[in-house]
Amino acid sequence: MMSTRHFLTLLDLTPVELKQLIHRAIELKQLRNNGTLYQPLKNRVMAMIFEKASTRTRVSFEAGMAQFGGHAMFLSSRDTQLGRGEPVADSARVISSMVDIVMIRTFSHDLITEFAANSSVPVINALTDDYHPCQLLADMQTFQELRGDIQGKTVAWIGDGNNMCHSYINAARQFDFKLNIACPEGFEPNTDLVSRNSDRVTVMEAPEAAVEGTHLVVTDVWASMGQEDEQRQRMREFRGYQVNPELMDLAADNALFMHCLPAHRGEEVSETMMDDPRCVAFHEAENRLHAQKALIEFLLRDLIS
Repeated sequence: MMSTRHFLTLLDLTPVELKQLIHRAIELKQLRNNGTLYQPLKNRVMAMIFEKASTRTRVSFEAGMAQFGGHAMFLSSRDTQLGRGEPVADSARVISSMVDIVMIRTFSHDLITEFAANSSVPVINALTDDYHPCQLLADMQTFQELRGDIQGKTVAWIGDGNNMCHSYINAARQFDFKLNIACPEGFEPNTDLVSRNSDRVTVMEAPEAAVEGTHLVVTDVWASMGQEDEQRQRMREFRGYQVNPELMDLAADNALFMHCLPAHRGEEVSETMMDDPRCVAFHEAENRLHAQKALIEFLLRDLIS
């Protein structure tokens, strides 16, 4: 039996594995669109642990397991002892003894790392305060489908140096593209992460400079979950960082615009940009389903006969 593989950041898979995963996601999407029944995970169970609210993450994982013939069990922090006194290690040992795979969406990245260290089954990071690797799989699948290989291209990240931004830095390394990050002073991404990838990542203040000539422009909400109290201050600080058609016009002619949703129209993205043909946010959102199914299949490949 191979040692258990987890997916806590994009660095947990090799660039070759990630590329294969994207191609497999595209195949699984075609299978579903053709109405082909593919149920390799009958009687297999995924525990989905949510300490943060979710729409796309919950629907995509739960639907994906159902389509695979398996079952996904929804556990909110209100329903479990996790975060209520039981040590994370104990919860991990117990839960992983009863299910085949675990997905966790939580605040602390340390919690998911500790859970994985004590789990006998694969653990998937479905978002922490530091990283959101599953979203990147969907984003990379979307680019591959619409524009081909992202290798050698340039991507612009506009806005907060948050968990999505951190995962884009890892993606730049793993998928081999250049990344321009434009954020207001004081909202830069993790400095260690940036310096470890300084050969391909550039942090700047001006969104116009970041977007110029790029092939993909990406943004996210200005205040992430848990930062609502900072909303008003952030609205002031991030003025000028809105992605709108005028900013997009500085990018390459065939550039795409992505947003992991939910979008706050009128804040980080204009109403007009969400309706712009260059915006592929809903295509990208659907791909969460297909990319995560490819990930689940990869992590549970030993169980698939």
